[in-house]
Amino acid sequence: MFLIAAYLYPPATSAACFIFSPTDCTLLNQPPAPKIPTRELTDDETISQVVIKEILKTPPVESNNPKIAFLFLTPGQLPFEPLWAKFFQGHEGRFSVYVHASKEKPVHTSHYFIGRDIHSESVVSPKIAAIKMQVSWGKISMVDAERRLLAKALLDSDNQQFVLLSESCIPLQNFDYVYNYLMLTNVSFIDSFVDLGPHGSGRYSEHMMPEVEKDDFRKGSQWFSMKRQHAIIVMADSLYYTKFRYYCKPNMEGRNCYADEHYLPTFFNMIDPVGTAKRSVTYVDWSERKWHPKSFKAEDITLKFLKNLTSGETNPLAQAVACCPINDLYAIENAYRTMPVEWNKETLLFIRKKVLSTNIGEVDVLFL
Repeated sequence: MFLIAAYLYPPATSAACFIFSPTDCTLLNQPPAPKIPTRELTDDETISQVVIKEILKTPPVESNNPKIAFLFLTPGQLPFEPLWAKFFQGHEGRFSVYVHASKEKPVHTSHYFIGRDIHSESVVSPKIAAIKMQVSWGKISMVDAERRLLAKALLDSDNQQFVLLSESCIPLQNFDYVYNYLMLTNVSFIDSFVDLGPHGSGRYSEHMMPEVEKDDFRKGSQWFSMKRQHAIIVMADSLYYTKFRYYCKPNMEGRNCYADEHYLPTFFNMIDPVGTAKRSVTYVDWSERKWHPKSFKAEDITLKFLKNLTSGETNPLAQAVACCPINDLYAIENAYRTMPVEWNKETLLFIRKKVLSTNIGEVDVLFL
């Protein structure tokens, strides 16, 4: 039987309303309508649901010094460490840094990063030598690294928000903006959408049944921003994680399933769809329609480009849905996913796939 560990919070006041969302906050604070079971739950599902519901209904712990945990997932060096150091400067005590380097230990240049590396080994027992685990794109080892980062960051009870970043990420906003944006929300930003094509639901395996049905299967970017309550749920989960560990793999049954693109989007869509904003706060350009997103060169990162990403405007899609409800859930999710960036720019805090360049002056302007 799968074991799920629960972490219970002491009573505290409820989280602040998600003031940045165009959606009425009262809707977000309402629990989701219970899903009518079409079959009897397995013992493992029952245990899982009990634990998750207890965590969700328990108010988050109140911290006198709430912090954001910045989780850097990298194969080695952090080329934009000087830029991040400038981003953090003057905000000591309001953030924590954790670095998971899977291939080579980075040489840090900033005191904000020195001593913040965590082990990238799988430690089974203190008596057994640690096993170096290669973190590979698309494999469950990527999810394991994310969970390892979350676990280390959760040891600090002041960490209330957890942001996953890669070595190619840079901030789009100044620290105060990012801090206030994430602290004044009661949702996690986990990209999740329906893709009915071969690179979406076509990756689903019936071996995931009965716990994960094909209609539950979601896809999304791995770069999340997660509140503490949800981070603990990720630590508590073994049932759904195990399903993706064994049945979402590259070259399995003639299909390529990538756990880092499907596990968290599917999991949170199932267990707390109302408590997650189904989008990321990290901008990624997939316009080239390749396996990996577009890489931005120095000449791409102009002040005009950055301002276009960061200037807030009313979201016309939200207005359209509020005015004229769309009954097709798939249409709504895919429309939100594919709409022009200027329609959804109020949620963008970071940008990914910036190539190394010494010209970071344009980005510096955003920190002023």
